[in-house]
Amino acid sequence: MRLQGKVALITGGGTGIGAAVAEAFIGEGARVCIAGRRREVLQKVALRFSDSQCTFCTADVSRLEDVRRMVAATVAFGGKLDIVVNNAAMGVPGSVVDMDVSLWQQVLDTNLTGPFLVLKYAIPHMIRAGGGSIINVASLGAIRGLPNVAAYCAAKAGLLGLSRQVAIDYGPQRIRSNVVLPGAFRSEMFDRRLEETASAAGISVEERLNAMAVPTPLKRVAFPSEIAGLFVYLAGDESAYTTASEFICDAGVHALDASVLAG
Repeated sequence: MRLQGKVALITGGGTGIGAAVAEAFIGEGARVCIAGRRREVLQKVALRFSDSQCTFCTADVSRLEDVRRMVAATVAFGGKLDIVVNNAAMGVPGSVVDMDVSLWQQVLDTNLTGPFLVLKYAIPHMIRAGGGSIINVASLGAIRGLPNVAAYCAAKAGLLGLSRQVAIDYGPQRIRSNVVLPGAFRSEMFDRRLEETASAAGISVEERLNAMAVPTPLKRVAFPSEIAGLFVYLAGDESAYTTASEFICDAGVHALDASVLAG
């Protein structure tokens, strides 16, 4: 039980990577609060576990009062706070010229200001607990760029800088801050984007999925459970000397020349 006695908060914990990480953490002995905007989705995940293992809190990470309440609910549930996973995200297609300013702001509010707010209220509790681990979820798009998602890539790139800054500022208080950069993992957001790009290309979703997988070294798109072990490692004592670091998990896509991916 690598996380025995730990208390974790996972935003975007109702689906995809967030739900898979919650299951992995609980399997390693942690108590977990999952947060998100949809009560029914969170409740479905929480019902897989006992009341002492998992609770949930409906919250929008872009809203200060929601974040304050979410962090307080986690501490009330577990008595402390050791681990924070900033996983909540949204993606809206659009280039810089095409994107509406209000949509640009919404994406930044969720993907960058949201993690800032979570850490603003979580870090004091983590200091009181004697330290802890922050795992921010960015994207391959933070370092490589993705077509027609300017706001998403910009916000995720900003999250890299925020994570490093937290590592520098709070390392003396035994708080570690690292980033996971996933590639293509099946999730609600990924599947929506998959349908959009397939439609734009005039092909089926399955054809688009295969086209994405074939150029990559591992020749497939992964499931969220396949990345959860990395989060367990970063949350636990095995990574006690690891901070201000970025972990790419993308089937090797980042090692390929862009022309290979373009076909």
